[in-house]
Amino acid sequence: MSASSPLLLELIEALRCLPGVGAKSAQRMAFHLLERDREGARRLAGRLVDAVERIGHCRRCRTFSETEMCATCAGSGRDATLLCVVETPVDQLAVEQATGYRGLYFVLLGRLSPLDGLGPAELGLDQLAQRLREGEVRELIIATNPTVEGEATAHYLAQLARAANVRASRIAHGVPIGGELEFVDRGTLAHAFGSRQSV
Repeated sequence: MSASSPLLLELIEALRCLPGVGAKSAQRMAFHLLERDREGARRLAGRLVDAVERIGHCRRCRTFSETEMCATCAGSGRDATLLCVVETPVDQLAVEQATGYRGLYFVLLGRLSPLDGLGPAELGLDQLAQRLREGEVRELIIATNPTVEGEATAHYLAQLARAANVRASRIAHGVPIGGELEFVDRGTLAHAFGSRQSV
């Protein structure tokens, strides 16, 4: 593309900050917005500015919130003895949408990863430890992802729970419903086989 429109090139480059969006996808998005949906582009720009300026984090669970305390933490209908730890707000949303879980959450906003500069302080684990020591939580449900970092984080969380005399449990990992064994990766199948239960 010629450099006749620096602003267009800047728009394309800005769109590349989105996950999974490469140069071609960003170019396609920019051209679509300018050619066919300028009103949609204005609406998108406005919502992005609003979200960036007005959405922060809940002081209790650290998920995204427009208020000091999110609706889940502020609501009285949740079981405060259950605390589910997830890596990201999108993981929290997945648990909410797919399960009947009615407890509370703690969002790490990452996982232990020293190479990325993410240690216990960055994940708010001092805040979590304090919450566990308060005595209201009876079970810490660890719902980190089954990656190397996620497993290391789960181990650290289990130690925090034990130190506070709180029961720690780990969500099950294994063969997905509808999956066929021949297509499941070796690590997942080994974990599922090793964690088998009586029926």
